[in-house]
Amino acid sequence: MTDRMRWRYDDTKIVKAHVDSETVIEIGDLVFQEGGMTRPASYCVDMFSFTKNFLGVSMQRSRVGTEDTIRVATAGVFEFDCPKGTFEIGDLVGVHLNNGWQNQMVAKVFDPKPAIGRVASRVTKASASVLVAIQSAIMGPIIR
Repeated sequence: MTDRMRWRYDDTKIVKAHVDSETVIEIGDLVFQEGGMTRPASYCVDMFSFTKNFLGVSMQRSRVGTEDTIRVATAGVFEFDCPKGTFEIGDLVGVHLNNGWQNQMVAKVFDPKPAIGRVASRVTKASASVLVAIQSAIMGPIIR
């Protein structure tokens, strides 16, 4: 996928995240933390591991051969591609699986374990995009 600014509104709560020189990240990628490094969803082997370590949405790119620190939004509302469907406010969404985890595509989920956010605007006519309020697992609320 190519760079695509997906942010639409609300505070993004930016963090600076490290990317190793072997990893390619595009603007708009859903990213997670692994061993102190930031990686796109396609690098993950299972959804629950991705969700547990979900950092946010990449606001900068990183190319192979360059060790970078990039800005990642850990909150905010973003527009993502999705399988065509309808959505209600509050529906749970996770990373879409289609021949591997998709870096910039989400799908409705019914279990909170794989969820990375909630639908932020009702979609009554089948659409291939949806507004999602993301929630970083790494930078989310502290659970005591």
